[in-house]
Amino acid sequence: MNPVLLDGGRLRARLVDGGPYAALDVVTVTGSTNTDLAAAASRGAADRTVLIAEEQEAGRGRMQRQWTSPRGQGLFVSVLLRPDVPQSAVSWLPLIAGVALAETVQRTTGVRASLKWPNDLLLGSGDEWLKAAGILGEAVAGPDGLALVLGMGVNLLQQRDELPRGAGGLPATSLAAEGGEVDREEFAVALLTAFAEVDDRWRAASGDVVRSGLLDRYRQLCSTVGQQVRVELGPDEQLRGVATGIDVEGRLMVRAESGLTTAVSAGDVVHVRRA
Repeated sequence: MNPVLLDGGRLRARLVDGGPYAALDVVTVTGSTNTDLAAAASRGAADRTVLIAEEQEAGRGRMQRQWTSPRGQGLFVSVLLRPDVPQSAVSWLPLIAGVALAETVQRTTGVRASLKWPNDLLLGSGDEWLKAAGILGEAVAGPDGLALVLGMGVNLLQQRDELPRGAGGLPATSLAAEGGEVDREEFAVALLTAFAEVDDRWRAASGDVVRSGLLDRYRQLCSTVGQQVRVELGPDEQLRGVATGIDVEGRLMVRAESGLTTAVSAGDVVHVRRA
């Protein structure tokens, strides 16, 4: 059965005409929505320009992992942003996008959602968390200054046997596979509306996640905290310990068996077991 494709005109009516976004397009197939919007940014595209693809042939996640993007089965969306916030705050953008995503999933489907640091969407409970989405933020230099491209790839309608194995040892899942009833247009509107809300809050606080309340919201959703973790820092470097918290810079705090606590700003995290 052919999937029902998204209607760009209806989405523009809801999200651009009197809504929080400047422009929105839906394309049937492309290589990567992030790549396309990065090119648009270099041509001067406006703040809060949105691109949705029904299918990506070269979708990618963190650490250049491939993200499978079958036609009509998920939501593959990127947003171009030009926020007036300090450079030091920019690293928080993918994390606050994760807040919008996890809260949207719980609000619209009732499926329990959490975030694996920094911004993988997990569905399930306890030790049975499965990966359903990833978020990738990229900086783009252009004639109008620094722009940011924020991409989200969400598995919506696939059944479990149609999904690849996820990264970090976690099997992949989708909202439908976890029992969520999903209308793709309604989910797209809900997610983009929620993202605009957290982005507004973040910008209004000049990127301060404490003053905006976004640090607390992120911490409440982050299932990595309290886990025994293995952090892959490089080809021959690992950090093992208990994830004890998230600091104001968005770093994962890991306490090793020696008692030494390390602030991790980048790395691939594997949940070993709950401490």
